[in-house]
Amino acid sequence: MKLPPGKLRNDVLREVVFPNLGIEDPKIIHGPREGFDSAVLEYDESHYLVVATDPTLGVPEETFGFFTYHFASSDVAVFGARPRWLVVDLLLPPGSGRGFLEKVMRELNAECRRYGSSIIGGHTGVYPSIREPTGTTTVMGLVRKDELKLPLARPGDRILVTAKVGLEFAVSAAYFREKELRKFLSFREIARLREHFRSETVVPDALTARPFVRGMHDATEGGLTALHEVADNSGLGFRVYAEKLQLDPLVKKVLDFYGLEPWSVSSTGTLIAITPPGKVDALITELNKNGIGAFEIGEFTEDKERLLIENGEEKEFPVFEGDPYVELYG
Repeated sequence: MKLPPGKLRNDVLREVVFPNLGIEDPKIIHGPREGFDSAVLEYDESHYLVVATDPTLGVPEETFGFFTYHFASSDVAVFGARPRWLVVDLLLPPGSGRGFLEKVMRELNAECRRYGSSIIGGHTGVYPSIREPTGTTTVMGLVRKDELKLPLARPGDRILVTAKVGLEFAVSAAYFREKELRKFLSFREIARLREHFRSETVVPDALTARPFVRGMHDATEGGLTALHEVADNSGLGFRVYAEKLQLDPLVKKVLDFYGLEPWSVSSTGTLIAITPPGKVDALITELNKNGIGAFEIGEFTEDKERLLIENGEEKEFPVFEGDPYVELYG
C-alpha cells in the first residue's frame, strides 16, 4: 500500500506511528495525538515546555527563510507559548549558492528578533540526495501552566477565524501557476498575492488572541476541516454558517477558477480560535487593533453532528480527503 502525498492520514498515524513511540515518561503531559501539533512537557512548578517541529520544502525560494521560522513557531504559539528556542536543520542540493544561504539566515535572524527567539543549534549541509532546499525546524517555548491553550472546546464555544482562509493556496498558485492565473488576474494582482506570503503565520494572531480564547488551531493542510479534529478530541459537534465566511476577493477569484470550495484548501496562517461566547467581541476588537481581520463563523455543539449551513440548507461539513495544494505544487 502506497502512502498518499501530503500529511499522513489519521488512520495511518493510529496504526503505524502512535504504537511505536518509545517508553512512557511522566514528564510528557501531552504527547503525539491527532489534532495536537505540539507536545507539552513538564518544565518546572509553574511552566510547561511546548515543543513542535515542521519541515520547510516545496515553497518559493524567496519565502524559505520566513517559513523555516513560522511553520513550527505557529504550532507553539497556538498552545499559548511564545516561540523562544529554535533548532534548525538546512539541507541544500548540490549547486546551492552562498547567497541563498545568507538570505535564509538573514530572514531567520529577522523573525527571531521580531518575536524574541534564539536559534540554539541545528545542522547545515549540501548533499547529492537533496533535490531542493529542505529545512526542519524544532521550536520550543514556555507557557505558564494556567495559560496553556489546548485545541479543545466546550458546548457553546464560538468558532472564530482570522481572515486568511484559502490564502495559502492562492499565494502558492501565484508562484507556481502564474501562467494560468494570467487568464483572469492582472500582473499587479498576482504580485499582490505573492506579497501576502508573510501573512501565512498565526504567531502574531495567536499571541494576540491567547488571553481571550479557550484553545486555538492553525488551519494548515486541509484548511477548516481541522474543526473535525477539535470536535473529535472534545466529544462535540459543530455548526458552520457559510454566509459568515469572509474571503479576500483575490483568493475567491483563484478558488473559483479552480472550482474549489474554501472549506478544505490549505490555509496556513488562518487561526481557528475556540472562544467563550462572552469574549468574542473583545477578541475581534483586539485582533483588529493589531491589523488582523477576524470573524465568527459558527459554534461547537453538544449535538455531535458536524453541519455546514448554506443557503438555509443543512449538510455535512466536508472532511479532509486530500489537499489541492499538493496537486498544485506537484
